[in-house]
Amino acid sequence: MTATCVPERFRLGPDLEISRIVTGLWQVGDMERDREPLDPQATSSLLLDYARAGFDSFDMADHYGSAEVISGRMLVRVAAGELPGRPRPTVFTKWCPTPGPMSGAIVRAGVERSLERLGVDCIDLLQFHWWSFDHPAYLDAMKALAALRSEGLIRHLGVTNFDTAHLRLLARHGIPIATNQVSFSLLDRRAAGEMSEFCLESGIRLLAYGTLGGGLISERWLGQPEPVAGVLGDWSKMKYKRFVDTIGGWDALQGILAALDQIAKRHHVSLSNVATRWVLEHPAVAATIVGARLGEREHRADNLRVFDFTLDAVDRAALETAFERTRMLPGDCGDEYRRAPFLTASGDLSHHLQSMPNAYQATAVEGRQDRWRVSSGSRWEPICGYSRAVRVGARVIVSGTTATNGVDEVVCPGDAAGQTTFVLDKIAASLAALGASLDDVVSTRVYLRNAADCEAVSRVHGRYFGAIRPANVLLEVGRLIGDYLVEIEAEAVTDADVPD
Repeated sequence: MTATCVPERFRLGPDLEISRIVTGLWQVGDMERDREPLDPQATSSLLLDYARAGFDSFDMADHYGSAEVISGRMLVRVAAGELPGRPRPTVFTKWCPTPGPMSGAIVRAGVERSLERLGVDCIDLLQFHWWSFDHPAYLDAMKALAALRSEGLIRHLGVTNFDTAHLRLLARHGIPIATNQVSFSLLDRRAAGEMSEFCLESGIRLLAYGTLGGGLISERWLGQPEPVAGVLGDWSKMKYKRFVDTIGGWDALQGILAALDQIAKRHHVSLSNVATRWVLEHPAVAATIVGARLGEREHRADNLRVFDFTLDAVDRAALETAFERTRMLPGDCGDEYRRAPFLTASGDLSHHLQSMPNAYQATAVEGRQDRWRVSSGSRWEPICGYSRAVRVGARVIVSGTTATNGVDEVVCPGDAAGQTTFVLDKIAASLAALGASLDDVVSTRVYLRNAADCEAVSRVHGRYFGAIRPANVLLEVGRLIGDYLVEIEAEAVTDADVPD
Protein backbone atom coordinates (compact mmCIF):
# COMPACT_ATOMS: atom_id res chain seq x y z
CA MET A 1 0.00 0.00 0.00
CA THR A 2 1.25 3.47 -0.88
CA ALA A 3 0.65 6.20 1.68
CA THR A 4 -1.35 9.26 0.69
CA CYS A 5 0.79 12.29 -0.19
CA VAL A 6 -0.98 14.74 2.12
CA PRO A 7 -3.50 14.52 4.95
CA GLU A 8 -7.19 15.08 4.36
CA ARG A 9 -8.36 18.67 4.81
CA PHE A 10 -11.38 20.11 6.59
CA ARG A 11 -12.88 23.54 5.96
CA LEU A 12 -13.97 25.16 9.22
CA GLY A 13 -15.16 28.22 7.35
CA PRO A 14 -14.67 30.05 4.07
CA ASP A 15 -11.36 31.44 5.35
CA LEU A 16 -9.94 28.54 7.35
CA GLU A 17 -8.93 25.11 6.08
CA ILE A 18 -7.04 22.74 8.36
CA SER A 19 -5.31 19.38 8.26
CA ARG A 20 -7.49 16.60 9.68
CA ILE A 21 -4.53 15.56 11.81
CA VAL A 22 -3.44 18.59 13.83
CA THR A 23 -0.01 18.61 15.46
CA GLY A 24 -0.46 19.21 19.19
CA LEU A 25 2.22 21.07 21.14
CA TRP A 26 1.11 20.26 24.68
CA GLN A 27 4.26 18.20 25.11
CA VAL A 28 6.43 21.32 24.78
CA GLY A 29 5.46 22.19 28.34
CA ASP A 30 6.37 18.70 29.51
CA MET A 31 9.69 18.74 27.66
CA GLU A 32 10.57 22.07 29.29
CA ARG A 33 9.52 20.93 32.75
CA ASP A 34 12.42 21.68 35.12
CA ARG A 35 14.62 22.47 32.11
CA GLU A 36 15.62 25.38 29.91
CA PRO A 37 13.14 26.41 27.18
CA LEU A 38 13.58 24.70 23.82
CA ASP A 39 15.61 26.63 21.25
CA PRO A 40 12.99 28.49 19.14
CA GLN A 41 15.03 28.49 15.91
CA ALA A 42 15.91 24.80 16.00
CA THR A 43 12.46 23.73 17.13
CA SER A 44 10.70 25.86 14.54
CA SER A 45 12.63 23.87 11.92
CA LEU A 46 10.85 20.76 13.20
CA LEU A 47 7.47 22.46 12.79
CA LEU A 48 8.41 23.33 9.21
CA ASP A 49 9.10 19.63 8.61
CA TYR A 50 5.56 18.83 9.74
CA ALA A 51 4.15 21.54 7.48
CA ARG A 52 6.09 20.25 4.46
CA ALA A 53 4.51 16.82 5.03
CA GLY A 54 1.05 18.41 4.98
CA PHE A 55 0.56 18.50 8.76
CA ASP A 56 0.38 22.28 8.68
CA SER A 57 -2.08 22.93 11.52
CA PHE A 58 -0.69 23.37 15.04
CA ASP A 59 -2.51 23.45 18.38
CA MET A 60 -1.11 25.08 21.51
CA ALA A 61 -2.07 27.23 24.51
CA ASP A 62 -0.80 30.20 26.47
CA HIS A 63 0.59 27.82 29.12
CA TYR A 64 2.19 25.14 26.90
CA GLY A 65 5.69 26.29 27.72
CA SER A 66 7.22 28.24 24.83
CA ALA A 67 4.94 26.66 22.18
CA GLU A 68 3.56 30.03 21.05
CA VAL A 69 7.04 31.51 20.74
CA ILE A 70 8.28 28.54 18.71
CA SER A 71 5.25 28.72 16.42
CA GLY A 72 5.77 32.45 15.99
CA ARG A 73 9.35 31.82 14.87
CA MET A 74 8.07 29.27 12.36
CA LEU A 75 5.58 31.79 10.93
CA VAL A 76 8.36 34.38 10.53
CA ARG A 77 10.36 31.85 8.54
CA VAL A 78 7.33 30.98 6.41
CA ALA A 79 6.82 34.67 5.64
CA ALA A 80 10.48 34.82 4.59
CA GLY A 81 9.86 32.12 1.99
CA GLU A 82 10.94 28.91 3.75
CA LEU A 83 7.76 27.02 2.81
CA PRO A 84 7.45 27.68 -0.92
CA GLY A 85 4.42 26.39 -2.78
CA ARG A 86 2.42 25.68 0.36
CA PRO A 87 -0.21 27.69 2.25
CA ARG A 88 0.73 29.43 5.47
CA PRO A 89 0.35 27.00 8.40
CA THR A 90 -2.62 27.57 10.67
CA VAL A 91 -2.10 28.03 14.39
CA PHE A 92 -4.67 27.48 17.12
CA THR A 93 -4.05 28.65 20.64
CA LYS A 94 -6.00 28.73 23.87
CA TRP A 95 -6.60 31.33 26.53
CA CYS A 96 -7.06 29.75 29.96
CA PRO A 97 -7.57 32.52 32.54
CA THR A 98 -8.25 32.10 36.24
CA PRO A 99 -11.96 32.73 36.88
CA GLY A 100 -12.62 36.29 37.94
CA PRO A 101 -14.03 39.51 36.49
CA MET A 102 -13.64 39.46 32.71
CA SER A 103 -13.56 43.07 31.57
CA GLY A 104 -12.86 43.96 27.97
CA ALA A 105 -9.38 45.14 28.96
CA ILE A 106 -8.53 41.85 30.70
CA VAL A 107 -9.69 39.80 27.72
CA ARG A 108 -7.87 41.99 25.22
CA ALA A 109 -4.64 41.71 27.22
CA GLY A 110 -4.85 37.91 27.15
CA VAL A 111 -5.37 37.84 23.39
CA GLU A 112 -2.70 40.45 22.68
CA ARG A 113 -0.15 38.42 24.62
CA SER A 114 -0.72 35.48 22.26
CA LEU A 115 -0.72 37.77 19.22
CA GLU A 116 2.67 39.11 20.28
CA ARG A 117 4.18 35.67 20.91
CA LEU A 118 2.88 34.34 17.61
CA GLY A 119 3.88 37.50 15.74
CA VAL A 120 0.55 37.72 13.91
CA ASP A 121 -2.18 40.32 13.51
CA CYS A 122 -4.98 37.75 13.70
CA ILE A 123 -5.19 34.39 15.49
CA ASP A 124 -6.64 31.67 13.23
CA LEU A 125 -8.56 29.96 16.05
CA LEU A 126 -8.66 31.24 19.63
CA GLN A 127 -10.02 28.62 22.03
CA PHE A 128 -11.29 29.51 25.49
CA HIS A 129 -11.07 27.31 28.58
CA TRP A 130 -12.92 28.08 31.83
CA TRP A 131 -12.25 26.20 35.02
CA SER A 132 -15.52 26.62 36.90
CA PHE A 133 -18.95 27.31 35.43
CA ASP A 134 -20.11 28.38 38.89
CA HIS A 135 -18.36 31.64 38.05
CA PRO A 136 -20.56 33.27 35.37
CA ALA A 137 -17.87 35.61 34.03
CA TYR A 138 -17.09 33.11 31.26
CA LEU A 139 -20.05 34.62 29.42
CA ASP A 140 -18.51 38.10 29.71
CA ALA A 141 -15.21 36.71 28.43
CA MET A 142 -16.84 35.08 25.43
CA LYS A 143 -18.72 38.27 24.53
CA ALA A 144 -15.47 40.22 24.70
CA LEU A 145 -13.73 37.61 22.54
CA ALA A 146 -16.57 37.84 20.02
CA ALA A 147 -16.01 41.61 19.91
CA LEU A 148 -12.29 41.08 19.24
CA ARG A 149 -13.27 38.68 16.45
CA SER A 150 -15.41 41.42 14.91
CA GLU A 151 -12.43 43.74 15.27
CA GLY A 152 -10.28 41.35 13.25
CA LEU A 153 -7.90 40.09 15.97
CA ILE A 154 -9.41 36.59 15.89
CA ARG A 155 -10.54 34.69 12.79
CA HIS A 156 -12.61 32.02 14.55
CA LEU A 157 -13.64 31.35 18.14
CA GLY A 158 -13.58 27.98 19.82
CA VAL A 159 -13.85 26.58 23.30
CA THR A 160 -12.10 23.69 24.97
CA ASN A 161 -13.45 21.14 27.44
CA PHE A 162 -16.94 22.65 27.50
CA ASP A 163 -19.71 20.20 28.32
CA THR A 164 -22.81 20.03 26.13
CA ALA A 165 -25.00 22.13 28.43
CA HIS A 166 -22.59 25.08 28.54
CA LEU A 167 -21.70 24.82 24.86
CA ARG A 168 -25.42 25.00 24.17
CA LEU A 169 -25.77 28.00 26.47
CA LEU A 170 -23.09 29.93 24.59
CA ALA A 171 -24.48 29.03 21.18
CA ARG A 172 -28.04 29.91 22.15
CA HIS A 173 -26.80 33.20 23.57
CA GLY A 174 -25.48 34.11 20.15
CA ILE A 175 -21.72 33.53 20.60
CA PRO A 176 -20.23 32.43 17.23
CA ILE A 177 -18.41 29.19 18.07
CA ALA A 178 -16.61 27.16 15.42
CA THR A 179 -15.13 24.34 17.53
CA ASN A 180 -15.05 22.60 20.88
CA GLN A 181 -11.80 20.78 21.69
CA VAL A 182 -12.51 17.71 23.82
CA SER A 183 -11.11 14.34 24.71
CA PHE A 184 -12.40 11.74 22.23
CA SER A 185 -10.92 8.29 21.75
CA LEU A 186 -11.57 4.59 22.04
CA LEU A 187 -10.96 5.08 25.78
CA ASP A 188 -13.27 8.10 26.03
CA ARG A 189 -16.39 7.89 23.89
CA ARG A 190 -18.48 10.53 25.68
CA ALA A 191 -18.33 12.97 22.77
CA ALA A 192 -20.01 10.50 20.42
CA GLY A 193 -23.40 11.03 22.10
CA GLU A 194 -25.21 14.20 23.05
CA MET A 195 -22.18 16.38 22.33
CA SER A 196 -21.93 15.25 18.70
CA GLU A 197 -25.68 15.53 18.23
CA PHE A 198 -25.71 19.15 19.40
CA CYS A 199 -22.61 20.08 17.38
CA LEU A 200 -24.07 18.70 14.16
CA GLU A 201 -27.32 20.53 14.84
CA SER A 202 -25.50 23.81 15.53
CA GLY A 203 -22.71 23.80 12.93
CA ILE A 204 -19.98 23.37 15.56
CA ARG A 205 -17.18 20.87 15.01
CA LEU A 206 -15.07 18.88 17.44
CA LEU A 207 -11.29 18.92 17.67
CA ALA A 208 -10.48 15.59 19.30
CA TYR A 209 -7.46 15.13 21.54
CA GLY A 210 -6.27 12.08 23.44
CA THR A 211 -6.99 9.98 20.35
CA LEU A 212 -3.99 7.73 21.02
CA GLY A 213 -4.29 7.78 24.80
CA GLY A 214 -0.96 9.55 25.23
CA GLY A 215 0.77 6.69 23.38
CA LEU A 216 -0.92 3.87 25.30
CA ILE A 217 -2.95 3.01 22.19
CA SER A 218 -0.05 1.58 20.18
CA GLU A 219 1.69 -1.69 19.35
CA ARG A 220 4.20 -0.97 22.09
CA TRP A 221 1.67 -1.85 24.79
CA LEU A 222 -0.15 -4.74 23.07
CA GLY A 223 0.19 -7.87 25.17
CA GLN A 224 2.43 -6.14 27.70
CA PRO A 225 1.99 -6.35 31.48
CA GLU A 226 0.60 -3.35 33.29
CA PRO A 227 3.42 -0.85 33.98
CA VAL A 228 4.35 -0.30 37.59
CA ALA A 229 3.99 3.11 39.20
CA GLY A 230 6.65 5.55 38.09
CA VAL A 231 7.35 3.95 34.70
CA LEU A 232 4.95 6.26 32.86
CA GLY A 233 7.07 9.38 33.22
CA ASP A 234 5.51 11.88 30.82
CA TRP A 235 2.32 13.84 31.45
CA SER A 236 0.33 12.24 28.64
CA LYS A 237 0.80 8.66 29.76
CA MET A 238 0.15 9.55 33.41
CA LYS A 239 -3.10 11.22 32.39
CA TYR A 240 -4.44 8.50 30.12
CA LYS A 241 -3.46 5.68 32.45
CA ARG A 242 -6.13 7.21 34.72
CA PHE A 243 -8.60 6.89 31.85
CA VAL A 244 -7.62 3.22 31.47
CA ASP A 245 -8.09 2.55 35.18
CA THR A 246 -11.53 4.21 35.13
CA ILE A 247 -12.94 2.34 32.11
CA GLY A 248 -12.01 -1.08 33.46
CA GLY A 249 -8.27 -1.37 33.93
CA TRP A 250 -5.38 -2.85 31.98
CA ASP A 251 -7.39 -5.86 30.77
CA ALA A 252 -9.94 -3.51 29.22
CA LEU A 253 -7.16 -1.68 27.37
CA GLN A 254 -5.73 -4.99 26.16
CA GLY A 255 -9.13 -5.94 24.75
CA ILE A 256 -9.24 -2.72 22.75
CA LEU A 257 -5.64 -3.13 21.59
CA ALA A 258 -6.30 -6.70 20.46
CA ALA A 259 -9.31 -5.58 18.41
CA LEU A 260 -7.29 -2.76 16.89
CA ASP A 261 -4.48 -5.15 16.02
CA GLN A 262 -6.92 -7.45 14.23
CA ILE A 263 -8.32 -4.53 12.21
CA ALA A 264 -4.88 -3.09 11.48
CA LYS A 265 -3.69 -6.38 9.98
CA ARG A 266 -6.76 -6.51 7.71
CA HIS A 267 -5.94 -3.07 6.31
CA HIS A 268 -2.11 -3.34 6.46
CA VAL A 269 -1.81 -0.25 8.63
CA SER A 270 -0.73 0.43 12.20
CA LEU A 271 -2.82 -0.05 15.29
CA SER A 272 -2.64 3.70 15.94
CA ASN A 273 -3.91 4.42 12.43
CA VAL A 274 -7.09 2.50 13.20
CA ALA A 275 -7.64 4.34 16.49
CA THR A 276 -7.26 7.70 14.74
CA ARG A 277 -9.48 6.65 11.82
CA TRP A 278 -12.26 5.61 14.21
CA VAL A 279 -12.40 9.13 15.67
CA LEU A 280 -12.09 10.89 12.30
CA GLU A 281 -15.06 9.00 10.89
CA HIS A 282 -17.43 10.54 13.43
CA PRO A 283 -19.32 13.22 11.50
CA ALA A 284 -18.98 15.93 14.16
CA VAL A 285 -15.17 15.65 14.21
CA ALA A 286 -13.18 18.13 12.12
CA ALA A 287 -9.76 16.84 13.14
CA THR A 288 -7.82 14.84 15.67
CA ILE A 289 -4.90 16.33 17.57
CA VAL A 290 -1.83 14.12 17.75
CA GLY A 291 0.81 15.32 20.18
CA ALA A 292 4.43 15.70 19.13
CA ARG A 293 7.56 15.42 21.24
CA LEU A 294 9.62 17.66 19.01
CA GLY A 295 13.12 16.40 18.31
CA GLU A 296 12.59 13.16 20.22
CA ARG A 297 10.31 11.16 17.90
CA GLU A 298 7.88 11.71 15.07
CA HIS A 299 5.32 9.55 13.25
CA ARG A 300 4.47 11.61 10.18
CA ALA A 301 4.90 8.81 7.64
CA ASP A 302 2.77 6.46 9.68
CA ASN A 303 0.09 9.10 10.30
CA LEU A 304 -0.30 9.64 6.55
CA ARG A 305 -1.60 6.08 6.26
CA VAL A 306 -4.69 7.08 8.25
CA PHE A 307 -6.07 8.47 4.99
CA ASP A 308 -5.54 5.30 2.94
CA PHE A 309 -8.44 3.27 4.33
CA THR A 310 -11.88 3.41 5.96
CA LEU A 311 -13.47 1.21 8.59
CA ASP A 312 -16.15 -1.26 7.52
CA ALA A 313 -18.92 -3.06 9.40
CA VAL A 314 -16.64 -5.94 10.38
CA ASP A 315 -14.12 -3.51 11.89
CA ARG A 316 -16.77 -1.67 13.84
CA ALA A 317 -18.28 -4.90 15.16
CA ALA A 318 -14.88 -5.99 16.49
CA LEU A 319 -14.51 -2.68 18.34
CA GLU A 320 -18.03 -2.86 19.74
CA THR A 321 -17.24 -6.29 21.17
CA ALA A 322 -14.14 -4.82 22.86
CA PHE A 323 -16.21 -1.93 24.23
CA GLU A 324 -18.47 -4.42 26.03
CA ARG A 325 -15.57 -5.09 28.42
CA THR A 326 -15.26 -1.41 29.34
CA ARG A 327 -17.18 1.23 31.27
CA MET A 328 -17.95 4.67 29.93
CA LEU A 329 -16.14 7.54 31.58
CA PRO A 330 -18.51 9.37 33.94
CA GLY A 331 -20.20 12.64 33.10
CA ASP A 332 -19.85 14.77 30.02
CA CYS A 333 -16.88 16.15 28.11
CA GLY A 334 -14.62 18.29 30.28
CA ASP A 335 -15.97 17.02 33.60
CA GLU A 336 -12.60 15.43 34.31
CA TYR A 337 -11.20 18.94 34.91
CA ARG A 338 -14.00 20.08 37.23
CA ARG A 339 -15.07 17.18 39.42
CA ALA A 340 -14.04 13.75 40.63
CA PRO A 341 -12.74 11.50 39.31
CA PHE A 342 -10.12 14.02 38.17
CA LEU A 343 -8.59 12.39 35.09
CA THR A 344 -5.74 14.81 34.49
CA ALA A 345 -1.96 14.61 34.28
CA SER A 346 -1.60 15.98 37.81
CA GLY A 347 -4.50 13.99 39.25
CA ASP A 348 -6.81 15.50 41.86
CA LEU A 349 -7.53 19.15 41.02
CA SER A 350 -9.80 19.85 43.99
CA HIS A 351 -7.20 22.00 45.77
CA HIS A 352 -6.56 23.96 42.56
CA LEU A 353 -10.29 24.58 42.08
CA GLN A 354 -10.84 25.50 45.73
CA SER A 355 -8.09 28.10 45.49
CA MET A 356 -10.00 30.03 42.82
CA PRO A 357 -12.07 33.03 43.91
CA ASN A 358 -15.79 32.60 44.45
CA ALA A 359 -18.09 34.44 42.07
CA TYR A 360 -19.87 36.09 45.01
CA GLN A 361 -18.82 37.11 48.51
CA ALA A 362 -20.74 36.62 51.73
CA THR A 363 -21.40 39.59 54.02
CA ALA A 364 -22.14 39.25 57.71
CA VAL A 365 -25.44 40.86 58.71
CA GLU A 366 -24.70 43.56 61.24
CA GLY A 367 -25.93 42.69 64.69
CA ARG A 368 -26.72 39.07 63.77
CA GLN A 369 -23.84 36.74 64.56
CA ASP A 370 -25.50 33.75 62.89
CA ARG A 371 -26.61 35.42 59.64
CA TRP A 372 -24.81 36.09 56.33
CA ARG A 373 -26.07 37.14 52.94
CA VAL A 374 -24.94 37.21 49.30
CA SER A 375 -25.70 39.59 46.45
CA SER A 376 -25.29 38.58 42.79
CA GLY A 377 -25.38 42.12 41.40
CA SER A 378 -28.88 42.02 39.93
CA ARG A 379 -30.47 45.46 39.72
CA TRP A 380 -33.58 44.12 41.47
CA GLU A 381 -31.81 43.14 44.68
CA PRO A 382 -31.38 46.69 46.04
CA ILE A 383 -34.68 47.86 44.54
CA CYS A 384 -36.70 45.10 46.19
CA GLY A 385 -34.51 44.85 49.27
CA TYR A 386 -33.61 41.16 49.09
CA SER A 387 -30.50 38.98 48.91
CA ARG A 388 -29.59 36.34 46.39
CA ALA A 389 -29.02 33.97 49.30
CA VAL A 390 -29.15 34.11 53.08
CA ARG A 391 -27.59 31.77 55.63
CA VAL A 392 -28.96 31.44 59.14
CA GLY A 393 -27.00 28.96 61.18
CA ALA A 394 -26.73 25.79 59.11
CA ARG A 395 -29.62 26.70 56.82
CA VAL A 396 -29.02 28.39 53.44
CA ILE A 397 -31.94 29.78 51.46
CA VAL A 398 -31.47 30.90 47.84
CA SER A 399 -34.00 33.34 46.43
CA GLY A 400 -35.88 32.77 43.21
CA THR A 401 -33.07 32.95 40.65
CA THR A 402 -33.35 33.76 36.96
CA ALA A 403 -30.85 33.65 34.11
CA THR A 404 -29.59 37.19 34.70
CA ASN A 405 -25.97 37.96 33.96
CA GLY A 406 -24.62 40.95 35.83
CA VAL A 407 -27.09 43.76 36.37
CA ASP A 408 -29.83 42.93 33.88
CA GLU A 409 -28.63 40.86 30.89
CA VAL A 410 -31.04 38.00 30.08
CA VAL A 411 -29.11 34.85 29.18
CA CYS A 412 -30.39 32.61 26.37
CA PRO A 413 -33.69 34.38 25.58
CA GLY A 414 -36.14 31.81 24.30
CA ASP A 415 -34.16 28.76 25.47
CA ALA A 416 -35.41 27.26 28.72
CA ALA A 417 -32.67 24.63 28.97
CA GLY A 418 -29.90 27.20 28.57
CA GLN A 419 -31.53 29.46 31.15
CA THR A 420 -31.81 26.56 33.60
CA THR A 421 -28.11 25.79 33.23
CA PHE A 422 -27.18 29.40 34.00
CA VAL A 423 -29.63 29.56 36.93
CA LEU A 424 -28.28 26.43 38.59
CA ASP A 425 -24.71 27.68 38.18
CA LYS A 426 -25.72 30.92 39.94
CA ILE A 427 -27.33 28.93 42.71
CA ALA A 428 -24.15 26.84 43.08
CA ALA A 429 -22.08 30.04 43.24
CA SER A 430 -24.39 31.55 45.86
CA LEU A 431 -24.16 28.42 47.99
CA ALA A 432 -20.36 28.34 47.68
CA ALA A 433 -20.08 31.90 48.99
CA LEU A 434 -21.92 30.75 52.13
CA GLY A 435 -19.93 27.55 52.64
CA ALA A 436 -22.43 25.16 51.06
CA SER A 437 -22.63 23.27 47.77
CA LEU A 438 -25.19 21.60 45.56
CA ASP A 439 -24.56 18.40 47.54
CA ASP A 440 -26.12 20.16 50.56
CA VAL A 441 -29.35 21.11 48.77
CA VAL A 442 -32.45 19.59 50.36
CA SER A 443 -35.17 21.35 48.36
CA THR A 444 -35.69 23.07 45.00
CA ARG A 445 -38.73 24.87 43.59
CA VAL A 446 -38.96 25.40 39.84
CA TYR A 447 -41.34 27.89 38.21
CA LEU A 448 -41.99 27.67 34.45
CA ARG A 449 -43.62 30.16 32.14
CA ASN A 450 -44.66 27.32 29.83
CA ALA A 451 -45.33 23.74 30.90
CA ALA A 452 -44.10 22.60 27.48
CA ASP A 453 -40.56 23.31 28.76
CA CYS A 454 -41.00 20.83 31.59
CA GLU A 455 -38.88 18.03 30.16
CA ALA A 456 -36.03 20.25 28.90
CA VAL A 457 -35.78 22.02 32.27
CA SER A 458 -36.14 18.79 34.23
CA ARG A 459 -33.32 17.11 32.30
CA VAL A 460 -30.96 19.95 33.17
CA HIS A 461 -32.10 19.80 36.81
CA GLY A 462 -31.40 16.07 36.72
CA ARG A 463 -27.83 16.58 35.50
CA TYR A 464 -27.12 18.74 38.54
CA PHE A 465 -29.15 16.86 41.15
CA GLY A 466 -29.48 13.29 39.85
CA ALA A 467 -27.23 11.91 42.59
CA ILE A 468 -28.43 14.34 45.28
CA ARG A 469 -32.21 13.96 44.91
CA PRO A 470 -33.52 16.95 46.91
CA ALA A 471 -37.23 17.45 47.51
CA ASN A 472 -38.69 19.30 44.52
CA VAL A 473 -41.76 21.02 43.20
CA LEU A 474 -42.25 22.21 39.61
CA LEU A 475 -45.04 24.62 38.68
CA GLU A 476 -46.30 26.43 35.63
CA VAL A 477 -47.10 30.01 36.63
CA GLY A 478 -49.16 32.69 34.93
CA ARG A 479 -46.05 34.54 33.79
CA LEU A 480 -42.52 35.48 34.77
CA ILE A 481 -41.34 39.07 34.59
CA GLY A 482 -39.29 39.92 31.50
CA ASP A 483 -37.89 37.37 29.04
CA TYR A 484 -37.38 34.65 31.61
CA LEU A 485 -38.72 31.16 31.01
CA VAL A 486 -37.67 29.61 34.33
CA GLU A 487 -37.02 30.69 37.92
CA ILE A 488 -35.65 28.42 40.65
CA GLU A 489 -35.39 28.61 44.45
CA ALA A 490 -33.24 26.32 46.56
CA GLU A 491 -32.59 25.48 50.18
CA ALA A 492 -29.54 23.75 51.64
CA VAL A 493 -28.29 22.64 55.05
CA THR A 494 -24.57 22.56 55.87
CA ASP A 495 -22.21 22.41 58.84
CA ALA A 496 -19.32 23.94 56.89
CA ASP A 497 -17.97 27.36 57.81
CA VAL A 498 -18.67 30.45 55.76
CA PRO A 499 -15.52 31.23 53.67
CA ASP A 500 -13.39 34.16 54.84
